[in-house]
Amino acid sequence: MSSFYNKSVKDTFKELESSEKGLTSQQAQERLEKYGENKLQEGKKTNIVTRFFKQFTDIMVIILLVAAVISLVVAVIEKPVKTEDLIDACIIFGIVLLNATMGTIQEAKAENALESLKKMSQPYAKVIRDGKELRIKTTELVVGDIVLLEAGDVVPADMLLIESASLKCEEASLTGESTASSKEAGLVLPEKTPLGDRKNMCFSSSTVVYGRGMGIVTATGQNAEMGKIATMLANTKQEKTPLERSLNKLGKIITVIVLAIALVIFIVDLIMKKGVMDSFLTAVAIAVAAIPESLPAVVTIILSIGVTKLAKKNVIIRRLHAVETLGSCEVICSDKTGTITQNKMTVRAVCFNKKIMSASEVDPNDATALNLIHCMTLCNDAKKQDKVYVGDPTETALTDFAELYKFTKSSLESKQKRVGEIPFDSVRKLMSTANLQPDGSVRVWTKGAVDELLKKCTHIFENGKRRKITDEDKKAVMDSNKYLCAKALRVLGYAYSDGPELKEKSKKIDSKLIKESGLTFLGLTGMIDPPRDEVAEALKKCKKAGMRAVMITGDHKDTAYAIAKELGMVKSKKQVVEGAYLDKFTDEELVKEINKYLVYTRVSPEHKVRIVKALKANGKVVAMTGDGVNDAPSIKNANIGIGMGITGTEVTKEVADMVLTDDNFATIVVAVEEGRKIFGNIQKTIQFLLSCNIAEVLSIFILTLCFPTQEFLFPVQILFINLISDTLPAIALGVEPTEKDVMNHPPRKKDANIVGGKTGISIIYQGITQSLIVIGIYILGIKLYSPEVAATMAFLALNLVQMAHMFNVRTNGSMFRTNPFKNKTMLLAFIVGIALCVLVSFVPFLMGAFYVTHLTWYQWLIVIGFVLVIVPVCEVVKLIMKSFENKKEAKMAQSEEIVEDDDDEDDSVISVEISENLK
Repeated sequence: MSSFYNKSVKDTFKELESSEKGLTSQQAQERLEKYGENKLQEGKKTNIVTRFFKQFTDIMVIILLVAAVISLVVAVIEKPVKTEDLIDACIIFGIVLLNATMGTIQEAKAENALESLKKMSQPYAKVIRDGKELRIKTTELVVGDIVLLEAGDVVPADMLLIESASLKCEEASLTGESTASSKEAGLVLPEKTPLGDRKNMCFSSSTVVYGRGMGIVTATGQNAEMGKIATMLANTKQEKTPLERSLNKLGKIITVIVLAIALVIFIVDLIMKKGVMDSFLTAVAIAVAAIPESLPAVVTIILSIGVTKLAKKNVIIRRLHAVETLGSCEVICSDKTGTITQNKMTVRAVCFNKKIMSASEVDPNDATALNLIHCMTLCNDAKKQDKVYVGDPTETALTDFAELYKFTKSSLESKQKRVGEIPFDSVRKLMSTANLQPDGSVRVWTKGAVDELLKKCTHIFENGKRRKITDEDKKAVMDSNKYLCAKALRVLGYAYSDGPELKEKSKKIDSKLIKESGLTFLGLTGMIDPPRDEVAEALKKCKKAGMRAVMITGDHKDTAYAIAKELGMVKSKKQVVEGAYLDKFTDEELVKEINKYLVYTRVSPEHKVRIVKALKANGKVVAMTGDGVNDAPSIKNANIGIGMGITGTEVTKEVADMVLTDDNFATIVVAVEEGRKIFGNIQKTIQFLLSCNIAEVLSIFILTLCFPTQEFLFPVQILFINLISDTLPAIALGVEPTEKDVMNHPPRKKDANIVGGKTGISIIYQGITQSLIVIGIYILGIKLYSPEVAATMAFLALNLVQMAHMFNVRTNGSMFRTNPFKNKTMLLAFIVGIALCVLVSFVPFLMGAFYVTHLTWYQWLIVIGFVLVIVPVCEVVKLIMKSFENKKEAKMAQSEEIVEDDDDEDDSVISVEISENLK
């Protein structure tokens, strides 16, 4: 489909075979049959059964299923049938089923983004066909149709304007612009004009907020700009999260280890002259013991708990595994309008009496200020609905400002009734209203572009007096205008004049009698869509946590730069780039250039996707926030997409991984902190489970080699150990409170292995330490007592050392600096674990079932003494590792610091007084 913004109306009529009388009914029907309805294609939906079985594609789940099948086969082929293996198989099958069910429930909401896009369109449109005005369903619109637009309409399709009268459209959800875009028919724009600057076009799903117009439909359905976004969404594949990739890597590592252990055990048993079948069964039993079968379920439970906590903190998680992704986030790409800013134009500065001041510093008792407030309120078409002003965002900002000083539009209009007007147009760049004064005279209030307004002014109202305006006065006004524009404020000027006399019987004055000349200048206002109050602090926290904040917006360069600089995101305009400049780069070149910029302006949805992909190609974990439809493709392409719950469109919410229900940028920091905590707790759980499993396997393996004639651990004892270590302690670590310094470290790298680095070292040395404790106590028991007592002491030591080790793992620092009573679940896990060990050791029935013998108090003291060795060993190693980690992080932070150059701004001396609040 060709573009039309760079073509004349005449050429467009010719190309689309249409005219101002519209299509004929026959033409419309033929095109409808040929090209289809004006609606978006429906995406393929995954049914719940398919989604459920997709849960079984995870490598860890596959390993567990294989282990369960082997346990089941071993239990059945042995005579008599081994109850322990049957129970093991049933437990594993149960865990896998629970994991799949919870995952399916969490992902049950289908991604109906295309459905939501369709619902955004209004059902009917006014068109001209066969030379007559008709009202038809928007789905029946075809290319070449002539559509009529007026304030309040939702634009039903992309169209080139044929006529326009003060037409303005709200396109924030598509282009990201914070202000309504002025439209003008008859323009022929250059090639590659950005979407937000195509003033001769109206786009599907935008809203007409002012004026009226008529256009010829140039694209419908999937070919419209909104349809292109829908196509981008449909063609985007969902990536695995860092946690999912890490768990897959872990699964592969465990697979290799398990197979290696099984093979070695099998060969050793054959060498020891055991039968092939007995050797195979022993190898399988130990291999199954090496698998942390509760890991997938525990991870799912930890994530679910995190989801629940985040819901209470205004964050709704839509994909379970995405909950921890923000914990590894390195770059947050944020839309400006409605995310960083309030999406509401606000008067920031006011200038009168040769003084520039903040909006809050105005004295309403000053005569000039009073006239200024009257002008901005009465020369205004905003209307109040349900206690809120609606209309052009600029005009609603003026009425909101007036209400700060207790001046309402209705109260002023009741005293100064409008009796005439000259609407704003883009040629004059002015708007005027004639208002009847209480004394019966008529006053004309005028507002508009400063340079055009000054040309019409012969006088100035200053410090309560009206006098002739001088060149010096005009220079001061233009200096003020320049200063405010440099702050990226949208500046309007205000003036008044005496109007024509209102005839007694007439209720209105003809607009031709209203003169925009001989005006008396009053002052200026500067407006902007201001940043949210909490964003600056949130950005500081992001920076401290080693994350970069990047602004991506459809707004103008100066506006975006002013907001970014105010918030401390940038220090130099060199860090700001326009979307059109990005088109000069190939995708490969953009990957190399991308880290130079922190603010991207005048961007299209395609630009946003390219930026996100380029950052990801640099190995960054990217989060993208936004609320408009134009943000949806980039949100879906990001590692984690963040939608806004209040101002966000349904499309954005549906494609997002998480939704902020309060639209608060600061809530992202809360989510990052929770994400880091969740990943840290999962890592601790894995560290605990694997180190305990290593202890079991190494103890069995070494003691089997050293004492081949002795039975060390019976299958029922292995099951008991797994029951104690793989359930409550693992869950307890998953709900461990956030560590104080969790936001003081840089984010983990995208491809970092979940058991790599410090965690991997910890798993190995902690597993070996536990093994040495168990082996040592067994050897001591053999020498001092009997094999039966030694086996019981080793069995209890293996259980108790895991209970003690749980407190080591709960923190990366010293366990003595943590509050032992803060984690109630951990205390419960410890008490239950100790209680079960005591029951097994003292209840005769259970002693027989678990093959343990009675121990004396002295033997118990030996066991406890050996077990407590794990604490000082871990404390010493943690101190050493912490020292190395601090040095490494300091070097990394120094090497990754972004160099920012200050702008050499030319702050010209201006002939007005400037409030300190604006300097």
